[in-house]
Amino acid sequence: MAKPLNENLQAVRIETDEGDLIPVMDFAGAKFADLISAVTAHNKAGTLTLKIGIKPSTAGTLAVKAECNVTKPKGLPAESLLWPTPEGNLLAEDPRQTKLELKHVTAEPARELKTVNA
Repeated sequence: MAKPLNENLQAVRIETDEGDLIPVMDFAGAKFADLISAVTAHNKAGTLTLKIGIKPSTAGTLAVKAECNVTKPKGLPAESLLWPTPEGNLLAEDPRQTKLELKHVTAEPARELKTVNA
């Protein structure tokens, strides 16, 4: 009877970005956790693809190569809301909105509260 997939992949190693060789299931598990965080943060779908390539090698062995790719969801691109003018220019503030003349108010020093006995 064939072993489960995770048992067959125990000896398969994959190279990390730092150049270390680690078990492919550990690598895929870390990528899966990153994907879950990204999907939760952006409320959009993502994918994890685990690709295992096998080819015959020398003396009856098999060369097994693993690839693990993640497609994370992206957030909305940064954008600015601007108002157009009849001349074809853009303004950061709505030209139809009246401006309020606001003045700076200086804070008064704090005073001690009076207490009244009842």
